Amino acid sequence: MSEILPRDMKTFGYTITALIAFAANSVLCRMALKDQTIDASSFTVIRLLSGIAMFVILLNLKKTKIKDIAETKNGSWWAALTLFLYAVTFSFAYVTLDTGTGALVLFGAVQLTMIIASIINGNKLHISEWLGIAISFTGLVYLVYPTMTTPSIFGFCLMGVSGIAWGAYSLAGRGSTNPLRDTAANFKLTAPFVVVLALIAILSIHLSLEGFVLAVMSGALASAVGYTIWYMALAGLSTTEAAVVQLSVPIIAAMGGVLFVSEAITTRLIFSSLLVLGGILTVVLGRYYFVKH
Repeated sequence: MSEILPRDMKTFGYTITALIAFAANSVLCRMALKDQTIDASSFTVIRLLSGIAMFVILLNLKKTKIKDIAETKNGSWWAALTLFLYAVTFSFAYVTLDTGTGALVLFGAVQLTMIIASIINGNKLHISEWLGIAISFTGLVYLVYPTMTTPSIFGFCLMGVSGIAWGAYSLAGRGSTNPLRDTAANFKLTAPFVVVLALIAILSIHLSLEGFVLAVMSGALASAVGYTIWYMALAGLSTTEAAVVQLSVPIIAAMGGVLFVSEAITTRLIFSSLLVLGGILTVVLGRYYFVKH
């Protein structure tokens, strides 16, 4: 037990940190696009380029040669494509979707993608894991229900694709042996896609200083650093655990609103948080007691 605990605690720390970064990313994107401080294409371009720039800094600090970042197992064109696809569809979807509907579609798609992949790979889910998933998803629905509206078909499809792409990107990171260099390589390989997007959208650019700063923060901190830590967390999580813990992101974002924007702590937030966290705990304990043993 004493040998297992340190690794479990590291995984817990990495996971919480990554989820906070995901929540921050969602908030930054909503702030930039909902207030129309920047267009979706420019936000995506600046976000990914800022991520690449951040990795150049981080790798230089570690005295890592830049040419080495493409020589890792998961620094692949597939991972880069799913990363780019997630980022661009996420940005455009939030132009037409409200926050609650977007969160539900995104994390529902992430869950389905990762769980289906797990089942296809021969991992049968225990009834306790199914129960935990159902409880957590119910908590998410309860949280976002008041802000949900009938989504546009275009926005719904875009956010669905974004969720599938992020699920695929997370699955690609499960075998990462060097999360920093692997994530850096993935960001670097998005550059050709970013250039194409920039050329396509060059005539419709809408950019302000506030929008630029928000995109840089999203790319350099919440994305580059956050996704590296997520790859570190994935080493200690099962596919099912990795899928279900992400349902806590809207809860964390709501808690951030309470802490930093003086939003009220509502009964709905408390109850939905208990449901989501209880569902996650059910999955984790169920896997420990019924699947691993």
